[in-house]
Amino acid sequence: MARKKSSHETRSGPAEAGPPRRAPMREFSRSLPMSLLRAREAVMRQFRPSLRNHGLTEQQWRILRALSAVDEIEVTELAHMAFLLGPSLSRILRDLEGRQLIERKAAETDARRAVVSISAKGLKLIEAVAPTSEAIYAEITRRFGSRKLAELQEMLGGLEASLADMAAADEGEVEADE
Repeated sequence: MARKKSSHETRSGPAEAGPPRRAPMREFSRSLPMSLLRAREAVMRQFRPSLRNHGLTEQQWRILRALSAVDEIEVTELAHMAFLLGPSLSRILRDLEGRQLIERKAAETDARRAVVSISAKGLKLIEAVAPTSEAIYAEITRRFGSRKLAELQEMLGGLEASLADMAAADEGEVEADE
């Protein structure tokens, strides 16, 4: 049975595509989220080889770094601090606990809640990664400039603070980086 041609088709086949549709918004490559993602990727590209050499993923490193800044922390608070979704964090914590890089125990105030801390082995790993990490920071600083890097960090902090009161569609959503 022959197919009836649509009004968009000609004798020679489907209609030629017209000019690309343009959304009434800025170019995709000039969007703030894309600019931030490209900058993040450029920075993380410098750190990934070192993390891989130490058997760490970016998310595992982020958790260890966050834990190295506190004595102990509730898992839900760690998720917010490290910008990870709960299910991803649970899996990563299991892996880190299996490698004895963190310690987990029940919270004193509520046995249903868990608190985690970095272990002595985890601190040794941080100490092993630190020299390479600091060398990478030094090279980034040399290339970009210490004043510009400080200004960038201040500007990013200011952007974050100025947007803090804008309600997100779902405040619980965070990027899982996976």
